[in-house]
Order: sequence, then C-alpha cells, then structure tokens
Amino acid sequence: MNGGPSGFHNAPVTRAFVVASGLFTVFFGIQGRSSKLGLSYLDIFGKFRLWKLIVSIFAFSSTPELMFGLYLLYYFRVFERQIGSNKYSVFILYTVTVSLLFEILALAILKDPAVNLVTSGPYGLIFASFVPFFFDIPVSTRFRVFGVRFSDKSFIYLAGLQLLLSSWKRSILPGIFGIICGSLYHLNVFCIRKAKFPEFVASFLSRLSWPSMGTPPAAPSRNVVGNAPPFTARQVERNIPSSMPSATEPMEDSIATLVSMGFDRNSARQALVQARNDITVATNILLEAQAH
Repeated sequence: MNGGPSGFHNAPVTRAFVVASGLFTVFFGIQGRSSKLGLSYLDIFGKFRLWKLIVSIFAFSSTPELMFGLYLLYYFRVFERQIGSNKYSVFILYTVTVSLLFEILALAILKDPAVNLVTSGPYGLIFASFVPFFFDIPVSTRFRVFGVRFSDKSFIYLAGLQLLLSSWKRSILPGIFGIICGSLYHLNVFCIRKAKFPEFVASFLSRLSWPSMGTPPAAPSRNVVGNAPPFTARQVERNIPSSMPSATEPMEDSIATLVSMGFDRNSARQALVQARNDITVATNILLEAQAH
C-alpha cells in the first residue's frame, strides 16, 4: 500500500507542514535545545512561556521521533488529496488546536512539576490522522508472518506505535489526545467536517506549492498506477464505450482506494460504475484514459 503518487503531488499543505516541522526540529537541534522542548506545568502556568506552545506544534525533540513523525505525515498526505487542501487545512487547525487545549488541561489537572511532561511535536495531527486511516483506507493485501496475520496497513500502525512509545508517558498523552481529536472530527462534532476557509485563504494555500520535490512534471512512460497523475472525468467518458451498461453506485472504499492512487474522485467513481465495482478493471480504464 502506498500514499499515491510519489512526492507531494496535490498535497501542498502537507509539504509546507513537513518542511516547517523539519526546519524547526533542526534549528533547535543545532542550538542544542532539543531536550528543552516540550510542555510543563511551570512553562504554561508559572513562567508563561507561550512560545513553547507554537514550537510544540512543529518541532520534535529527538531524531527518531523526527524520522517516524515525518514519515507518517508524508504518508497521510493521502487525506489532503481526498478532501482537498482547504478542508485538510481545517483538519490541521482543528486537531492541533484541540489537542493543545487537551494538553494544557492535563497539565493544569496533574500539576506535575516535572520538566517537559508533554513531549514536543505534531502528535495531535499525526494520531488524529489514524482515525480516518482506520475507517476510510481499505486493506488491499493480507499476509502471515510466523502464523500472525498482517495487512499492508500494519506497517503504518507499527510506525505509529513506535512514535507513541518513543518518549513513554511524555508521548503517550499527546498521542491519546490526538486520537480523541480525530474521533471528534470523524463524528462531525459541530459539523466540523463541513467547515472551509474563505476563498482568499484557499487561494493562498494553493500558492504554498513551490517547485515540487519528487513530483514528476509529466506522466511517466511506465504503466504504474502509483505514479498516475489525476485527470478529468471527461477524459474517462471519452474512453469508455457508451454501450457499456451502468452499474450500481460504487462503494466508498473502492473510490477511496483509487483516489489514494492519485486519480480524480469523479473519474474514479465513473470508472467504477463502468467496471461494476471491479477496482482492477476500473484502474485499467483510468490508465487507458490517461494514455489518450
């Protein structure tokens, strides 16, 4: 299982967040201040170091956390491709803000004088993303290792578990709060899933995309699904015989699978209708339309 086309194709907000997270972490690491990152009761309620709240959104406190964190952020770019940069920006703002409020509340309740009770990093966003990953991303491959059943999603869960336990209780708290935020978003509390930024904000977000790292400017010659760029539904219509009978409404899981490969949602839906919900046939239809 992959997150679609390589690089940050159609995921400018994810790219900006990943770059910001990496720069913040490297900056504090060079200064030798990584161990001082994180939140404590004294930081918020004693010395009022509010700058730590901002830093804790982006900067990881260690290299292993940075590696696993950026890997997961990079993989979860698939959600930006599915719901669009505007709604994904709302998702980021919502999960980061609510998880921070939970962390501050936990500090106020525990009143633990320990330094850096809560580790630094975008744990809220990362672990909130595991909720739609669990519900919306279907399993495409299953296999056994020494009699134990695994799926292609298992590796993402293992990376998340490693990150969750990376700093023990310091990382478990923000991880749990992130899962709670993701659950609230999934349940559409206060209709948050319908929220969008104004058009001028969306326009600004679309300009976050500077020359892409790893995104091919043109379609590759190889017929590889993971590298297929999105295209319009009209292209699919032109390459599907009109005599083919339509099928029932395609399953959402099947649409999500094709969208995660980088295909346009409308194109994926029409291809599945024509392919009678056969993902393999639908993929071939989409690739054939791309070739034309």
